[in-house]
Amino acid sequence: MRVAVVGGGSTYTPELIDGFARLPFAVDEVMLIDPDLSRLGVVGEFGRRILARHDSSAKLGWTDDLDAGLTDADVVLLQLRVGGQTTRISDETFPLECGCVGQETTGAGGLAKALRTVPVVLDIARRARARAAPDAWIVAFTNPVGIVTRALLDDGHRALGLCNVAIGLQRLLASLLEVRPDDVTLDHVGLNHLTWERAATVYGADRLPELLAAHGDLLAEHLELPASLLRLTGTLPSYYLRYFYCHDLVVAEERNSQPRGARVAEIERELLDMYRDPALDTKPELLSQRGGAYYSEAAIGLLAALHGSPGRHAVNVRNNGTLRCLPDDAVIEVTCDVAAEGAVPVPTTPLAPDMAGLVSHVSGYEELAVDAALRGGEDRVFRALLAHPLVGQADRARGLTDRLLAANAEFLAWAR
Repeated sequence: MRVAVVGGGSTYTPELIDGFARLPFAVDEVMLIDPDLSRLGVVGEFGRRILARHDSSAKLGWTDDLDAGLTDADVVLLQLRVGGQTTRISDETFPLECGCVGQETTGAGGLAKALRTVPVVLDIARRARARAAPDAWIVAFTNPVGIVTRALLDDGHRALGLCNVAIGLQRLLASLLEVRPDDVTLDHVGLNHLTWERAATVYGADRLPELLAAHGDLLAEHLELPASLLRLTGTLPSYYLRYFYCHDLVVAEERNSQPRGARVAEIERELLDMYRDPALDTKPELLSQRGGAYYSEAAIGLLAALHGSPGRHAVNVRNNGTLRCLPDDAVIEVTCDVAAEGAVPVPTTPLAPDMAGLVSHVSGYEELAVDAALRGGEDRVFRALLAHPLVGQADRARGLTDRLLAANAEFLAWAR
């Protein structure tokens, strides 16, 4: 088993390597790929120390040569960020000038990230098609995952999208119920970063109603949403729903705080300094503040399911009739039965009208976002923004279009 990690110089990578070292999934080789060799070397050497600490037989290599790194890979894991934290900070700030939430995966910031990312991801996938193993899977952890996955599938690649929201909530609920995480099966449904948990089944019984009754305030605090909203809907929304349900409050908070990307940049600098310590061979506690909790468990659990240990995982796949409110070619994020043949959504009940309406709205935006990323053009960007429920007004969409293109001209050849 050979795994190629594109964006291997990320400070996330030691979390992934730690998972390969300690979780029961046999990997022969992990190849980290990144254009920044100096950073890649720091992360790679630290990764080797982690593997050695666990007496892992897995080999770890790294390269800035994309084609060489992709050669013979059985899995290509995408965790790249075009433009680094600088572009993230831009995504989190320019929308605020128009009174919109500044966030790197949804709204105008999310569209900016999609425009930068989709062409790069498709180039990598096409090169993987020529050099990786014939039946290789592409697993996209790169945000915005739903849009990236749709672009990959539309281009004919064997791809799945992965997010850590579901596994994080599974772990939280398992701790409250005092059961093993694997004993909890979630009815996880929606789009990437627009999902709800509608059930938490343990040994055949849905425990979510009692969790909401006994721990509703704690769960609401964790999600930064009103407890009354959780009880009204009988669901656990993803914390990304806060950008929709509490939009104006979030905008006010963001205008009076440091962008998350600026803090992440500081954390990354500190982490890289730690990684340079030749005595360090375990993940530092600071890594937990970087984000991506349970990333290694989610990624390795999915890889294991695709390679001999079938199981249920929340992934991004084609709708194909799963959610009646969406066309078949939409990409959704739901609990799936995953095996060597791929991921098949677990049969689920229709969404409530309010959820179905929001999901349909955002899915329409995502279709337009993919088109704008592939074909470019100011009008396509404007139309995608106009379709987004966090924008939805022509003058606001025009102002956001102008700011998005000005901030991203370096990355968009057609916009220069």
